[in-house]
Amino acid sequence: MGKLVVFGAGGRAGRAAVAESRRRGHRVTAVVRDPGRYSGLSGDGVHLMAGDVTDVDSVARVAAGHDAAISAVYDAAAQPGAFYTGAARALLDGLARAQVRRLLLVGLASTLQTGHGVALMDTPGYPQEYRSFYLAHAAGTQVLRTATTSVDWLVISPAGDFDHGGARSGLYRTAMADAASRISYADLAVALIDEIDTPTHHRTHLGVEAA
Repeated sequence: MGKLVVFGAGGRAGRAAVAESRRRGHRVTAVVRDPGRYSGLSGDGVHLMAGDVTDVDSVARVAAGHDAAISAVYDAAAQPGAFYTGAARALLDGLARAQVRRLLLVGLASTLQTGHGVALMDTPGYPQEYRSFYLAHAAGTQVLRTATTSVDWLVISPAGDFDHGGARSGLYRTAMADAASRISYADLAVALIDEIDTPTHHRTHLGVEAA
């Protein structure tokens, strides 16, 4: 049994990560901006805390004493480019300060490479109305890729999109980007916690889909 900190625990991916962690017996610190909005998350091995994923001191404070971290953050009010790069820097520096060595991040399929070696967002017909958001995620991942850090990070995303109504099967497989691919939030969480319990992939962006 370990102790995990989940940033962005109030969202769908974050809640799924908390649930899968508890299923396996891990203790969880669920970090959100406003704990008053998420009181239902606390209890049964889950400790709810306020935190700011873009602030190094906040990350270090809430992560202290944990074995690994998950980031499933989203802030609709923030400027995406500044938010995701700022979060990446704060996570790397704050976790290193707290001596947390493993970081899993929930990413976007849009920035994942297809079998043809191009990002999914650059393939013909892919929706472009949210391109600034895709690019913001890509910029955050680039911060991770170019950092000199002791933190062993990994971005995991759907290979295509979420099956929003999908249940937990406990099964998944790795995959290149494919717009038709789907995976449930619960099974993405299985992939996340697998990579904490038994680290296999390192410092890359991994796509997963339903098996």
